[in-house]
Amino acid sequence: MAEEAKINEPSFQDRIYRELRQKIMLGDLTPGQSLTLRGVAESYEVSMTPAREVLRRLAAEGALIVTNTGRFMTPILSNDRLEELAALRGLLEPEIAARALPRAHLTLIDRLQLINSRISQAVIQKEPISYVQANLEFHRSLYLRAQAPAILALVENIWLQIGPTMRNLYEKVGVNETPVHHLSILAALKSGNESELRLMVRTDVTKGLRMLTR
Repeated sequence: MAEEAKINEPSFQDRIYRELRQKIMLGDLTPGQSLTLRGVAESYEVSMTPAREVLRRLAAEGALIVTNTGRFMTPILSNDRLEELAALRGLLEPEIAARALPRAHLTLIDRLQLINSRISQAVIQKEPISYVQANLEFHRSLYLRAQAPAILALVENIWLQIGPTMRNLYEKVGVNETPVHHLSILAALKSGNESELRLMVRTDVTKGLRMLTR
């Protein structure tokens, strides 16, 4: 039994990592929220060692920061940092969307329209986490078609860093409307208009972050 547990431990540790990563990306944790080794270990019923490895891995990706006292916490982003991340999204996401365009067949467009309907539902029900989740799913579903894993990894790293802050934004200003630029993105995909697609993706992914720096 002990040997079987050792075999399963790495995959279990990966599951903890994926779950915490998802929570941070969706804004399930607030900016500046602490994560303790003991808290993670108790939540997932593991020893301190895998809990430490998971938190270190997330810190290496920028999802968490390590304070001078050795505490792990979600980042509190300055205006300068938000501007930098908005600029990076504005560079990377139009590029990966354009690379996806030749493979954006009707099945994908139909899927994106369904996801957009879920975003509308989250707006009606005023559910920030559901809104963020569906919004990221919309973009990720498109970007996966690009078959550009290196660019996607960079994009997801930015999503990780901004997740808690974006959740705060949606709670502060309210989730009042479906992202209007998603309809323009869908129209550009249907028509095969790369320049319009780049413009609409860039506008969509930067406007929320720039609202925070006003």
